[in-house]
Amino acid sequence: MRKPRYIIYDDNAIAGIRKAAQAAALAKHKIAESIEVGMSTAQLDTIAGDIIRGLGGYPTFLNYHGYPGQICISVNDVVVHGIGSPDVIICDGDIVSIDVGVTLDGYVGDNAMSVIAGNTRLDEDVELLDVTRKAVLAGVEAARAGNFIKDISAAVENTAKSAKLGVVREYVGHGCGVELHEPPEVPNFVSRERGTVLRAGMVLCIEPMFNLGTNKVFTESDNWTVRTRDGKKSAHFEHMVLITQTDPEILTWLKM
Repeated sequence: MRKPRYIIYDDNAIAGIRKAAQAAALAKHKIAESIEVGMSTAQLDTIAGDIIRGLGGYPTFLNYHGYPGQICISVNDVVVHGIGSPDVIICDGDIVSIDVGVTLDGYVGDNAMSVIAGNTRLDEDVELLDVTRKAVLAGVEAARAGNFIKDISAAVENTAKSAKLGVVREYVGHGCGVELHEPPEVPNFVSRERGTVLRAGMVLCIEPMFNLGTNKVFTESDNWTVRTRDGKKSAHFEHMVLITQTDPEILTWLKM
């Protein structure tokens, strides 16, 4: 049987996805607030698991295709899929990217952000985070019924080009709702394919990964940790977006 190219959710499912997305957003916020210079990423991973369970959810990433962490914690030149480790200590000025998935009542929320630990702020790091954050919002603005996946990709890539940042091509956004990764894929760069047309009821994760240097990456021997080829820093932001008949709805925009 041919796999679907996209999924349209009904109102009942969207209500469940909204709750999971808000749980993921709150968890991400609380985990980011817990980051301290001198702690290990293993300690942060334990804190993250406690936060997620305290919200009534389950860490979606734990054991997903064998992934051993409760969230992804990626420091400096680690782009994505960093695993919490007692040997990785967060230092002043480090870029710490957290990717947080929460499963709640059968639905999945998924979002990510990068922060700078401590008090040191290099101008290039601040710009990297600002541009990557802006790229998510540019992608969201293009996520309108009647547009195509390619319109989101172009908005994200053009934001990176304006700042001469490397756009990671091996890892892309995706659909999300009942499963963590659902169709369609949402690249952060323009390809020859325009992708599927956007329709109300689709839920997409838009997640640019931008590098200060090359866009080239490699995966370590643990088969998870992805690093930049040139050792320069990377940033990662992600929001879940509901396509509607009018404006896109950012499901992981925290409603305090």
